Amino acid sequence: MSTHIILVLYYSRHGSTRQMAQLIAQGIDSVPGCEARLRTVPAVSTVIESSAPAIPESGSPYVELSDLQECKGLALGSPTRFGNMAAAMKYFWDGTAADWVSGSLVGKPACVFTSTGSLHGGQESTLLSMMLPLLHHGMCILGLPYTHPELMATKSGGSPYGATHWSGLDGRATFTEDTRTLAIALGKRLAETSLKLNTL
Repeated sequence: MSTHIILVLYYSRHGSTRQMAQLIAQGIDSVPGCEARLRTVPAVSTVIESSAPAIPESGSPYVELSDLQECKGLALGSPTRFGNMAAAMKYFWDGTAADWVSGSLVGKPACVFTSTGSLHGGQESTLLSMMLPLLHHGMCILGLPYTHPELMATKSGGSPYGATHWSGLDGRATFTEDTRTLAIALGKRLAETSLKLNTL
């Protein structure tokens, strides 16, 4: 049986969304036969001449379009920017028309996650904004069902639309046990669904 590669694609400015991506990956890797592939996108700049290095100085490698084609599922994460995904992530998806035409993502499962500096900073609208390109690509969107009791108890993140985290205005708020549990559960659910879809 071949390994199911599940792409965990994120953008993180101060590290909280990257930490969420690692928790999602932990959930994916807990499912036998599945392996998380962590990737990020370069920042965008208002200076036309500015460009990102070909390889990030630290953290995950930059995503390539081949990562989309090879994956059996996708977890997509971004910090919140005024209730929307970050420009860097939007810029990446704006360049995936060839994959849309070829249908390389059609039928694959996907989930979304986010981190915000303010408690009511648009977590759910950010998750919904990330779902839009995935729906256009024909992906099957997964959320977190209320069979996870943490959804009713958490005070700092978690949503039926996907995993969330409140990082605080300084980005230093630690992950609560409920937030960690939900992020790991979302990754596990994505991996298990990918296996089920690929055995039909």
